[in-house]
Amino acid sequence: MKITVTGSLGNISQPLTKTLVQQGHQVTVISSKQDKQKDIEALGATAAIGSVEDVRFLTAAFTGADAVYLMNPPNFAEPDPIAYYRRVAGNYALAIRQTGVRRVVYLSSYGADLDKGTGIILGSHHAENILKDIPGITLTLVRPTYFYYNLYVFLQKIKTDGVIRANYGEDKVVMVSPKDIAAAVAEEIVSAAEKFVPQHGKSNVRYVASDEATGQEIASILGAAIGKPDLKWEVVSDEQMHKNYVANGLPKNTADHLVELFESLRTGKLAEDFNLHRPAVFGSEKLTGFAKEFARVYQQN
Repeated sequence: MKITVTGSLGNISQPLTKTLVQQGHQVTVISSKQDKQKDIEALGATAAIGSVEDVRFLTAAFTGADAVYLMNPPNFAEPDPIAYYRRVAGNYALAIRQTGVRRVVYLSSYGADLDKGTGIILGSHHAENILKDIPGITLTLVRPTYFYYNLYVFLQKIKTDGVIRANYGEDKVVMVSPKDIAAAVAEEIVSAAEKFVPQHGKSNVRYVASDEATGQEIASILGAAIGKPDLKWEVVSDEQMHKNYVANGLPKNTADHLVELFESLRTGKLAEDFNLHRPAVFGSEKLTGFAKEFARVYQQN
């Protein structure tokens, strides 16, 4: 198969590209950075250097592909992240319509079934609907849970304050490794392409998760890995979390979205549909394994 992958050599796209190349597929990887070309080619893939904001570039990169893997590349400078998600999804939809790609896998998020109250994940909700409206494709929405690497945001506070503070964590947090997401995406691209059935306005949904733990259980596992076995997880108010974000330099709009997102995680709203369709088997990458990576990063900073 000829497969176009977005996301450059990010946490998901790099292991995904390796897997697809090893399976014998012809893979094109989209990256906005010219200096990634050699690394992409070293994996046995073809580099397409350009921006997801450029429909003409995307159309060229999608031409001839049997399948595409789509994600929204992070853009922390974007003043309106929800509008950014919708804009990029619209660009993807135009390129798919113009090239006739028939198999689409989109990296969404749990909570994307909801049309309000989920902060930045609302962007994924809008993107899903834009892609569902494309005729003649088979669409899979991969909805991962809370990424392990979101925990890196607490690194400096652990060093300076010796505690993790967040407006969630009293109940279990369902987490996921990018490696498990990549494995799921690879399966969806290949298996569904072999049994192509277009469903206009519909989609297949696959939730991906690796492990689950309460905030204090997370703190204990990370603390043991970094030599702070008494590390505590303190649940703070939404207002305090917002102040912390702004004090750390985040724009108010971004802080608003993040607080709302994690409020929906705390209340359980974010995971309602996930809990109705929990994967029978979680991924193989557990929190204890991530804690070793966390410890290496902690020691380097």
